[in-house]
Amino acid sequence: MLQNFTAQVFSPHEVLAAQLAPFATEGDDGSHDLAHILRVFKNAMRIQASEGGDTRILTAAVLLHDCVAVEKNSPMRAQASTLAARKASGILKDLGWNADDISAAAHAIAAHSFSANIQPATLEARILQDADRLDAIGMVGAARCFYIAGRLGSGLYDPIDPKAENRALDDKLFAIDHFHTKLFKLADGFQTTTGRRLARERHDRLEQVLEMFIDEI
Repeated sequence: MLQNFTAQVFSPHEVLAAQLAPFATEGDDGSHDLAHILRVFKNAMRIQASEGGDTRILTAAVLLHDCVAVEKNSPMRAQASTLAARKASGILKDLGWNADDISAAAHAIAAHSFSANIQPATLEARILQDADRLDAIGMVGAARCFYIAGRLGSGLYDPIDPKAENRALDDKLFAIDHFHTKLFKLADGFQTTTGRRLARERHDRLEQVLEMFIDEI
């Protein structure tokens, strides 16, 4: 099943994808599973079609960008992408990749993370960062936000002050606080012209999700 998945989705790099797919995810986090990898790849290829970039480097970077799992509430969270880049480098070296291509893929992986705060220095790194962040906003971003909140034991909202008008925002306690502490800030940081356009569309959807949520409660 995994081979069929990679062959259908990652063409023309289906051989590379079949080699890397077994390393693509770690743990049981449903917000960073193969479905997430697929969505990020589609985002990346959509951006690459307009912006350019090496699709082989991008395919490897997408498949391995979450190859090390670190929970959102872990003190190691900011190091997750660096750890993934290090692991990815070893995997690609074992596949016979040259040093320059390994470095390019590893940099894209290290720089994709919001928490790491590493500036992407290459086109491929900018595309991967945009592609991954697109999955954190819009309808899917809202769904992932609530999924992670449930996984970490957070409540949906503060029933006394859901809009945090008279309290500090705390997204460790309340899921919808995360919209303001992080998600609404993402659209302003996109790296590519295509990414910024797509981000604006998804940001608008995210605002509508929160507006409907507040209306219903």
